[in-house]
Amino acid sequence: MPYATLNDKVDLEFYYEDTGPPPNNAGPVVVFSHGFLMDHTMWEPQVSALKDRYRCITWDQRGHGLTATDRLDPFTFYDSANDLAALLTHLGIEKAVLAGMSQGGYLTLRAAIINPGIVDALVLIDTQTGLMDKSHLTGNFQLLNAWLTTGLSDGLAAKVAAEILKPNWPGAAPWIAKWKATKLVNLAMSFRTLVTRDDITPYAPAIKTRSLVVYGQNDLAVPPKAIKAMAAALHAETYMVKGAGHASCLTNPEQVNPQIEAFLKERACA
Repeated sequence: MPYATLNDKVDLEFYYEDTGPPPNNAGPVVVFSHGFLMDHTMWEPQVSALKDRYRCITWDQRGHGLTATDRLDPFTFYDSANDLAALLTHLGIEKAVLAGMSQGGYLTLRAAIINPGIVDALVLIDTQTGLMDKSHLTGNFQLLNAWLTTGLSDGLAAKVAAEILKPNWPGAAPWIAKWKATKLVNLAMSFRTLVTRDDITPYAPAIKTRSLVVYGQNDLAVPPKAIKAMAAALHAETYMVKGAGHASCLTNPEQVNPQIEAFLKERACA
């Protein structure tokens, strides 16, 4: 399995998958960054749809998926943004379209701020530049404390699935199984990073690259109002996924994929 050591100061090997250049190799490289509690496999609907025309790269961030270990030191999304830049360097890629969902969007936006040279374009899905509102933050702390104290019960798992995916989504079971196997050190530290992130709203207008913003109509984790405000600041193309929740690219790829494909096609011809 492909692993890369991206930071000599961090004792971590980062898992990634790379479809390699397609036969015509005409379009941009696309790097997909997953959301909180997710992993590289959440992008399978997009990779399957795009890999014949675009080189697609997915990876597991600190504390997630096959990158996770028994230890996780404190980190920020700027660290994760640097991890992403280092992955591109490791693969010999100068510039790519960066696609991020939720947490993946947080690090992708920061990559665009601190290392704009690696960014060909942005695809931002169910994410924002701002912070959680206080009521949502309180609810998530309560959920985390219950998980850390008593484990992930079926009832608690259903709440997590409803927020991250969407209520009663038939594909939730494999994700719930992964969450139940999550090591608590990774859960706690990754959550700390999520809720202590800074507000980068003032910096959004400085991001000049072309952007596509996609969001679920019924997103419970990131208010559509906040997503629309980010899109306006970025002068981004925007698409609302009807009937979708937070992870709209996973639960409703039949709506999301055509938007990404059209955006990439235009980008390739730019």
